[in-house]
Amino acid sequence: MKMKDYPSRNTQKNDESHESPGSPRHRKVLARWDPNEACRPAIDDAPVFYPTEEEFQDTLGYIASIRPRAEAYGICKIVPPPSWKPPCPLKEKEVWERSKFSTRIQHVDLLQNREPMRKKSQRKRKRRRQFNTRPRRRARSESSEANAAGENGEKFGFKSGSDFTLDEFERYAEEFKESYFRVKERTQESSAETGQDKRCWPTVNDIEGEYWRIIEQPTDEVEVYYGADLETGTLGSGFPKVSSVMTDAKISQYVTSGWNLNNLPRLSGSVLGFEECNISGVVVPWLYIGMCFSSFCWHVEDHHLYSLNYHHWGDPKMWYGVPGNQASSLEQAMKKHLSDLFEEQPDLLNELVTQLSPSVLKSEGVPVYRVVQNAGEFVLTFPRAYHAGFNCGFNCAEAVNVAPVDWLQHGQNAVELYSAQLHKTSISHDKLLLAVAKEAVQALWEISVLKKENPDNLRWKSFCGKDGMLTRAIKTRVDLEEKRIERLQGAAHIQKMEKDFDFNTERECISCFYDLHLSAACCNCSPDRFTCLKHANLVTCCDPDNRLVLLRHTIDELKTLVEALEGSMFPQRAWVSKDHRGHLGQKNLSDSILAAHNKLFGPDLSPSMKSEHVENSMHKVSGADSDPEQRTNYCVEVITLGSIVHGKLWSNKNAIFPLGYKSRVMFYNICNPLVKSRYTSEVMAGGLLGPLFKVTLEELPQVSFVHMSAEECWSNVCKRLNQEIQTQRSLGKEGLPSVQPPGSINGLKMFGFDTPSVVQAIEALDPHHKSAEYWQNKVLNNKSPSSTGGDSFAAEKNSLETRSAGGEIADSFETTADETRSVFGRLLGKANREEMEILHRILCRGSTSSLWRVAIETLTEEIQRNSK
Repeated sequence: MKMKDYPSRNTQKNDESHESPGSPRHRKVLARWDPNEACRPAIDDAPVFYPTEEEFQDTLGYIASIRPRAEAYGICKIVPPPSWKPPCPLKEKEVWERSKFSTRIQHVDLLQNREPMRKKSQRKRKRRRQFNTRPRRRARSESSEANAAGENGEKFGFKSGSDFTLDEFERYAEEFKESYFRVKERTQESSAETGQDKRCWPTVNDIEGEYWRIIEQPTDEVEVYYGADLETGTLGSGFPKVSSVMTDAKISQYVTSGWNLNNLPRLSGSVLGFEECNISGVVVPWLYIGMCFSSFCWHVEDHHLYSLNYHHWGDPKMWYGVPGNQASSLEQAMKKHLSDLFEEQPDLLNELVTQLSPSVLKSEGVPVYRVVQNAGEFVLTFPRAYHAGFNCGFNCAEAVNVAPVDWLQHGQNAVELYSAQLHKTSISHDKLLLAVAKEAVQALWEISVLKKENPDNLRWKSFCGKDGMLTRAIKTRVDLEEKRIERLQGAAHIQKMEKDFDFNTERECISCFYDLHLSAACCNCSPDRFTCLKHANLVTCCDPDNRLVLLRHTIDELKTLVEALEGSMFPQRAWVSKDHRGHLGQKNLSDSILAAHNKLFGPDLSPSMKSEHVENSMHKVSGADSDPEQRTNYCVEVITLGSIVHGKLWSNKNAIFPLGYKSRVMFYNICNPLVKSRYTSEVMAGGLLGPLFKVTLEELPQVSFVHMSAEECWSNVCKRLNQEIQTQRSLGKEGLPSVQPPGSINGLKMFGFDTPSVVQAIEALDPHHKSAEYWQNKVLNNKSPSSTGGDSFAAEKNSLETRSAGGEIADSFETTADETRSVFGRLLGKANREEMEILHRILCRGSTSSLWRVAIETLTEEIQRNSK
């Protein structure tokens, strides 16, 4: 087969007809193996682990179990049980012979021994000028990467090579290896001596010794191709996926396996499961098609993430790892021995184009460990563990990142280091951290209040507690934020950050690229320029009053989050309630908090009767984001009205929430967005928490969303739907609905609580108007009373103003200091020390505190209960 028979599908890359005649593909291999000058490093091997069938079932659990033994090496090998043999779709004939992939040309002899580019003209050999850096996984496309390379010709790097099919690349790689190691000649010599016609291929040790000889003592030009960082969405994954096979039961186990790298990043317990974007190379795996001597140079993973690499087939891959706590030592050693290169390019290690022999590193006291990865084996690298290596021949591997909860402390260190180095980020660490914390609080709430235990929420519980690794990570971040805010006291006005501040646009500091999800500084004069709190002094404004600090959460709120993770019930309830209140539109911080104080669960819901239609109250979107499908009406069918429960939590000024209320509505299926399915919405009893709202996908009853806010139930449905839409788009599916913007679905309406006929029916269940807040708001807003109300406006208003309805505390209240002391004295006489300390902390935080709100709600409930 010749390449001209199957032209390249990637028009941005070169194929054989475009590559220069002097490229490796068009030249004979002149360099030869010199076994007498081998430079094989004398280093120890990293540990190898052999999980049992049972241990292998829990991917993240197994990684956590070996971490105490393996992390000190920075790298380790995991050999799956013998029964684990996933099929590889890349070996299918259509892919093997027709699908093409791009390559890079690597100058192996120059990876360590080269002069700075400013001296390149002094060398006899002409240096390549085009440079392809490792793609930044989020900020730039492949085309812009190529442009950047072309504009900066003074960097050493890897030029684009030919496009190959796997079939073509295998033949080229085998020919190169056979020629370089003189396999035919050595086979003939061996045959003459022994009489056996056995091919004399070099051993792994032979190849390793020769590779480092080329690196340390090059005598010839050695140039190879490497198909690195290949998008699995283009060539395909080496693991079976849902879209490719679901008929064979034997294969389906590999489709859903946690060791399938397409699933690994988003497993329960992985922080990356909360990443909203399918970031290529981080959340979506990359493929690597190698040949002998093709190299991956010393580097750490983006954001110091874990990485897992699986060897699908072919010759071994050689790895070298340095423990994460020795990262600075490696950097110092490289700068010492390659000082000219680092002087010219200080960020050289970020470019992944430079090797340094393990022997040199060892001589500098840097521990280096070796792994030989064979087909069917995994290699795991740990946070901030530098690693490098090369391929021993034609092979295929696949890799992706993963972030167990223990990574959070390393991720925090990474973003602070990136800020100091003016290095762009690939993910929003703060967004992930908050998402994980909220999920953990939700899990604690489910376990302690709903008495609902499952493997997922028990896993999250294991990360919490006063000394839990998630709690420690949140504490560290809150302490850091508090110090930075304290330094800005009086220098700017503090405002509440809009919820969608960074929804459509990634916000980063104009000075250091620090991610601004949690906080930002800006001024009204330059609305599109933001800094982190460390660089707030760079915000210059003609009017100091226009300088602003935007906070997503106050320090008080964040400290309450820490307490919730530590196990305190009041803060858990405060955060579960707070997280599901809906967006506060006020810009002034104190106004936002007071609004939250006066509104228990924010914009809650309201149901509707059979055959009533609910209009989806979408945010306005523009251009391609506008989807007529999303503006259709949803028909809500009421199944049961339920019964009234007297108590403040069972109603608010917008609606009454009857216990046992149940309705049904059609909406996009979160498992298959191409169709719509029935969802059941219902109101359940949550004990002291009042009503619980639940939304269930009828065809999959195990898929449900439970919360203290009806809005949040449907918000979570939308989040899950958006994740599925993005996943299926990455697989190439068409005809999918648009991603739902935050707040696009009104949970109040989807429950049916906002339809007049339903409102009237529910009001009829409360003829004595015990749901005081709801009825008072209705009177104050001059709403027409329902036919069941019976009282006149004036009479009802006077009644509500002068009495304590259903145990509610009357608004007009006066008492003396002595009376207050007397009451508190009797009350505190019954409390123990811990209870008094909690009460003291709550009172000290003032009425703007979320804990103060929870205390008031609880006290109100007790008054109502005692008045019955």
